[in-house]
Amino acid sequence: MSHNIDNAPAEIKLAVDLIYLLESHHIDNDVVLKALDIVKTDYQRKKSQQQTGGKPSIDSSPIG
Repeated sequence: MSHNIDNAPAEIKLAVDLIYLLESHHIDNDVVLKALDIVKTDYQRKKSQQQTGGKPSIDSSPIG
């Protein structure tokens, strides 16, 4: 298997970068998973707002 990801899709490159960042900082697995849930929820909300023409507020929080 090649370690060259130059031709990989953008999401693979980003995932590799994120994994490296998180592992190199020795962040607890549970903390990582909770943070990724927050990030995913936030990006899903942003995507939904873009599709419906809504504008996200600058001070919007991904947490309830």
